[in-house]
Amino acid sequence: MFGFTLPDFLAFGFFVAAWAAYHFANEYGSRTGLNIGMSEYRIRWMNEMSRRENRIVDANIMSSLQNGTAFFASTSLLAIGASATLLRASEDAVKIAADLPFGIPTTRLLWEVKVIGLLLIFGYAFFKFAWSYRLFNYAAVLVGATPAANAPDAEERARIAGRAGRMSVAAARHFTRGQRAFFFALAYLGWFVGPWPLVATTGFVLYVMWARQYVSDAHDALSWEPPARDP
Repeated sequence: MFGFTLPDFLAFGFFVAAWAAYHFANEYGSRTGLNIGMSEYRIRWMNEMSRRENRIVDANIMSSLQNGTAFFASTSLLAIGASATLLRASEDAVKIAADLPFGIPTTRLLWEVKVIGLLLIFGYAFFKFAWSYRLFNYAAVLVGATPAANAPDAEERARIAGRAGRMSVAAARHFTRGQRAFFFALAYLGWFVGPWPLVATTGFVLYVMWARQYVSDAHDALSWEPPARDP
């Protein structure tokens, strides 16, 4: 179908399975990852925010998070445009790929199907970043709606702060999914060389993402404890 060989189907199946497995393992499996730890601190941040009179620092942090998300959403649109340009120049791209010393022969139809897949990945990333930006906006509104620290209804203040924290966690979750799509888009590029390079790049990206979540210096920083003092 579309000129794909059995190795192509096997490699693409491995790519999809790796993405799905990492998604479920990272979000619904292990509770020791970097993202899970940061989600707990997001909740704690909002609890601390509710006890502060001056919330300028919190507003600046929310603005920084929104700006970062907007940057990645704009980058996704640029990537979509670049992929669309690559789709329009299929004939030239096929000729260039055929001339590469490590390239394998391909057809225009096969090339276009692969590029459409890349377009879908970047489109998915854009929707995730755009929704994340909106959720950070909602979280900022909830921060503004949190009663002052000296408000008489402490339960209402804690309730709204908790909602703000959970909204921030949801926004970060969608942002992470968009970034994950970017990483796997890099792995997907290996398919333009051949099926086995796709397997290799997918395995490499999968390892890098796992290492950053569970054995990186950032993970160590989050679990750092001060050294015990002598009595």
